[in-house]
Amino acid sequence: MRRFFLSVFCAAAWSIASTASSPAADMEAAKKKAELCATCHGENGISQTENVPSLAGQPDQFIQWQLVFFRSGSRKSEQMQSIVEQLDNQDIRNLGAYFASLTPPKATKDDNPDLSKKGAQAANGRRCANCHTDSFAGKGAVARIAGQREEYLLKALHDYKSGARSGGGMAAMADVAYPLSEEEITALAHYLAHL
Repeated sequence: MRRFFLSVFCAAAWSIASTASSPAADMEAAKKKAELCATCHGENGISQTENVPSLAGQPDQFIQWQLVFFRSGSRKSEQMQSIVEQLDNQDIRNLGAYFASLTPPKATKDDNPDLSKKGAQAANGRRCANCHTDSFAGKGAVARIAGQREEYLLKALHDYKSGARSGGGMAAMADVAYPLSEEEITALAHYLAHL
């Protein structure tokens, strides 16, 4: 019992120490940097551009990791490459905190509830909530997929299925996406976009 309390105390102390030594996000600097992002990802991180995801409300760590993957070249995007090359680690921390603080996009009215029902079944069958949480809001380094642009979700699922997308979560997402039928991909994207 004593060993248990000692390990809990050490873990808590390490957590506090690592948080204290990590530089805090500079929200003003992030807001200024995010002006570059608004061209494609929209004002306040809500995309109006086809196949470009909304960033508002994405988990802080998820944003940070994706920027690191783009910067390292392990995740490919011509549009992102020239932008992320200009970012240092503090910029990445700032942008993660900034986009996480924004209100996520509101889901649009569901024009096909039958398709959403099939999507909910597919999400349950593929255990999407295990990583993306019950509300599909994401957590930690896992993306928020609720309310995301439908055509972007389609693209992402196709990219994971084909192996075209790399970066964090690749193994888990490839495992989930590879066996999906085209009908399931369409239903999932529709369901999640309208949550």
